[in-house]
Amino acid sequence: MGTILLVVLVLVLIGVLPTWNHSRSWGYGPTGLTGLIVIVLIVMLLTGRL
Repeated sequence: MGTILLVVLVLVLIGVLPTWNHSRSWGYGPTGLTGLIVIVLIVMLLTGRL
């Protein structure tokens, strides 16, 4: 379950990059927030809490 969640969040992280046309005006806010969530999930997977 954790691996599937991690893969989905990585895909979301790629989707909110400001280089795409639909997300160009969003800035770096969504990318930073999604990246932070991915990092927290990776740490939780490595420590065995997820």
